[in-house]
Amino acid sequence: MQKDTVENSIRAAYREKGLRDTWQRRIVAQTLAQSPDHPDVDELHRRAGAIDSRISLSTVYRTVKLFEEVGVIERHAFRDGKARFEPSQGRAHHDHLIDVTTGRIVEFRSEEIERLQAEIADRLGYRLTGHRLELYAEPKGRAEKKI
Repeated sequence: MQKDTVENSIRAAYREKGLRDTWQRRIVAQTLAQSPDHPDVDELHRRAGAIDSRISLSTVYRTVKLFEEVGVIERHAFRDGKARFEPSQGRAHHDHLIDVTTGRIVEFRSEEIERLQAEIADRLGYRLTGHRLELYAEPKGRAEKKI
């Protein structure tokens, strides 16, 4: 999906929830939509500041919290302990593989995994309503660390 469409989806979703469309919220929405990764708040602030230097770190924190509360962004807490964010609007469901050596986050989708999760829930007497999958991996061929 195009970045301007993701941005418009974020903005439409928070306006639908009754939030005003302020210039600060537009900048944070734009920054999230243009992010090729899963930035933390400090990185979002740095990127938003490149668009408009008047935006403060506290404003970005408040906006991210608000966006999360109304469901327009998702918070991820990968192993590094930092809260990282991505738009939940205008994007298809996907899972994450995290490279433990570099911290790089790879998004992927597997129909086989989706089917298997639904089968497991069904076998246990449940109907799957959602899930989140994070795989932690290192590149093949890397020597194992001994602790």
